[in-house]
Amino acid sequence: MLDRAGHIEELARRPDAVAVLHHGAFVYANAAFLQLCGMAPDAELTALLFLDLIEPGDRERARLVLAEGLTTPAAADQPNAYQLRLRRPDQTQADCQARAHQMRFDGEDCVLIQLTPSQSAAWPQRLRALPWRLYFSIAFVCLFTILPSALLTRLSINNAPDVYFPDDEPAVVIDRALRERFPNDQVFVLLFEGVALFSEGLLEALDALAGDLERLEIVDRVLSVTRLDHIRGSDDGFSVEPLIDVQDFGASRWHTRRDRAVNDRFAQGLLVARDGSALALVVVPKRVDDSLAGLRLEQDILAAVERARLRGHLTAVAGQVAVDVAELRAMLHDNMLFIPATVLIGLALIWVLFRRMVALVVSGLALGVVTNSTVAVYALLGQPFTLISSIIPPLLSALTVAALVHLFNAIQYAAQHGYHGPGRVDRALAEVRKPALFTALTTMAGLASLGTSPIVPIAAFGLISAAGVLLIYFVVIEILPALLKRWDRQPWPKTRIGLHWMDLAVRRCSRVAIRRPLLVTVGIGLGLLLGLPQLFKVKVETDIHEFFQPDHEIRVATDRIDRLLAGTNSLEVVFESPVRDGLADPATLARIKAFQTWAKTLPQVDNALSYVDVIEEMHWAFNGEDPAFRAIPTDRRLVQQYLLVYDGEDLWDFVDRDLRLAHVPLNVNVHSANATTELMQQIRDYLAAAGFDDIGWEIAGLGRLVADMEDLLVTGQVRSLWGALGVVFLLLILAWRSLRDAAICMIPNLSPILLIFVLMGLLDIWLDMATAMIASVAVGIAVDDTIHLYHGFSKRFKASGNAVSALARTYRHVGRAVTTTTLILCAQFMILTASEFVPTTHFGLLTSVGLVTAWAFDVTLFPAILMLVFHRPQRRLSLSRNRATT
Repeated sequence: MLDRAGHIEELARRPDAVAVLHHGAFVYANAAFLQLCGMAPDAELTALLFLDLIEPGDRERARLVLAEGLTTPAAADQPNAYQLRLRRPDQTQADCQARAHQMRFDGEDCVLIQLTPSQSAAWPQRLRALPWRLYFSIAFVCLFTILPSALLTRLSINNAPDVYFPDDEPAVVIDRALRERFPNDQVFVLLFEGVALFSEGLLEALDALAGDLERLEIVDRVLSVTRLDHIRGSDDGFSVEPLIDVQDFGASRWHTRRDRAVNDRFAQGLLVARDGSALALVVVPKRVDDSLAGLRLEQDILAAVERARLRGHLTAVAGQVAVDVAELRAMLHDNMLFIPATVLIGLALIWVLFRRMVALVVSGLALGVVTNSTVAVYALLGQPFTLISSIIPPLLSALTVAALVHLFNAIQYAAQHGYHGPGRVDRALAEVRKPALFTALTTMAGLASLGTSPIVPIAAFGLISAAGVLLIYFVVIEILPALLKRWDRQPWPKTRIGLHWMDLAVRRCSRVAIRRPLLVTVGIGLGLLLGLPQLFKVKVETDIHEFFQPDHEIRVATDRIDRLLAGTNSLEVVFESPVRDGLADPATLARIKAFQTWAKTLPQVDNALSYVDVIEEMHWAFNGEDPAFRAIPTDRRLVQQYLLVYDGEDLWDFVDRDLRLAHVPLNVNVHSANATTELMQQIRDYLAAAGFDDIGWEIAGLGRLVADMEDLLVTGQVRSLWGALGVVFLLLILAWRSLRDAAICMIPNLSPILLIFVLMGLLDIWLDMATAMIASVAVGIAVDDTIHLYHGFSKRFKASGNAVSALARTYRHVGRAVTTTTLILCAQFMILTASEFVPTTHFGLLTSVGLVTAWAFDVTLFPAILMLVFHRPQRRLSLSRNRATT
């Protein structure tokens, strides 16, 4: 009888593929067997189960082979053959016939199994045996790495105010109609200060600069003291000439020119400071279609200023387009900082946690595919990429890393329990697939609820980021496992250095909750109640200038121009007559003039001009510049005569040539939405009582667009938050098949939302277009950890009926994963606090606070509630809603 060494030598010489099994596990396999299984000649199969090498659909037949091998003597003529499909480590399949018989090996009763390759398999069978999932995964990663890069070249970066409103919004409709007839109210204002402002050389340079800028295709006109119409008396009535004519300075001195500009009603406060210490150039573009066009225009303007050698006198650049450009620069700065930073932090944390190069590589692939593909959706749908959209890359990077941590944690857990190779990945997927699906769905619900917002970029952000979350689930759960099965062959480390404190923190928090559930629940509840008064301090407000830090260049420039000139914010009151020449009626002119006079008395209004002022100037000049005639003519025919002989251009900036539509621009020194809304209400009250029954009136302009955003924000916030909570609750009911269990899981996730609003009230953080998204985003993300925890608890409780042990085991197994994902999410959201854009900073800070709070409630309040509901010292309570067993 041969000993072990003799058996091994004999089996090694055999040309056919044979192996020895003991209780279904490999004891020895020869080189031919290893080759057939797709393994290296020196591969070690000891302790590996034979069934692990067989495709799941053929494992019943494999069990029959093993069963017959136990009863078939070695001397049998021809054991029964069974067709089996082997699953190789590279995910390819091999068809073979298996036979088995008894064998005595090393003093033990074993089974000798012989595999013979099947040469007669038909080509469809061979085709099906190919590793299509691996091929598909590789193709998917390649396609979604290359294709988005091509689409991103078509991405429209645009943060202009127009893109924030739906096309049918009344303020947008009115503003669009107004711009078809009158100049754009979104302008660049250039402020020039210094000595000799009214010298001939500087005025000539300023006029040359204006001419240079007017030659730009995008510029409609440029307003300056050298190009503004000035009406004066003449021998035959009146004439229209430049306020300061650089072609004919005559014998005028600099102070004469200064006084002429300062005393002109159309230049005062608009193009020249009231004390003559500053001059302004107002660049009126035809239409700025996107923020990049505004950036190019600003660059062209500054280049022209350099050519005119006026850069030393230029002290400020402001205006609505300049603010838009500043927001664009903040967006570009954020993207250049946040995208690489979030990716690097995520990969660094993956490495620290798992120390596996294959995990690092597939994580990098996943991050690239998810973020690039999601941003490319903007280009695919023709949606503008705004400051709101710039939150998507760090958001999805954080969520991708969180999903990867759960997968890798499950793989490591499976490795520690003896699984390896493809079986290790399958075991991990069985553990995380369901919770990963429902966490993806709940996060999608929270984000997609923002799609109901009437503010277009917020709605686009919600829907596109929800699609990105779906892509995260597909990539992490369906694509990456095939790559891991093929290339992840090395053992996973059993410990993660330096992270023991995570386990300690989770264990201590959950232990207190398990031992003192009532005390923990009541204590947290009372703490939240104490914070409720802060909810009423949350202010809904939007102030575009407050979006920047006080020392930001655009805020400093705006404050300077507001101080020296009229306010840079604009409101426009539009008057429309139902008949031609209806606005030439002296009574109508008098009412419009009375409105202007009243508006100038308001502290929020610095200036108000209209076509009535031009008519008064013509009447004054026609009558020998007699101050008594600087008034509205009482004769309608005289008004029409003035308008007929007027040969300037400025008049038609205020009224159309049919005298049916006119507007009164108001230079406003307040920028916040609430202050603008208050001003608009004052204007509406005045006009309603002023007897404008025969002509229509309306308020337009950028100021109204910003003010109306407040109502849209409140409507969208309420709608999206309730929508998110409702959908998440329904998904939890679907996941647990229990109304009670879904309600239990909602409690620890409502509390962080409450705390976020309490913090906003305490720190005086406004509810604006960025912070309005926090609640819906937080409720979708925060519930993820709750789902993972409850999924683990429910399985263990059903198996043991003991709530204490089920909770302890769950927090020991899942606690580190949920703590890790919270740290990862917070670390990546905290990067947003480095933004130059204040709302983005607030979004990152408050979302991080919400997630930390959600984690704290998940490891304290949640186990305490579960103990109160499920712990019964004397009997076992089932998780089913309607069934209890003892």
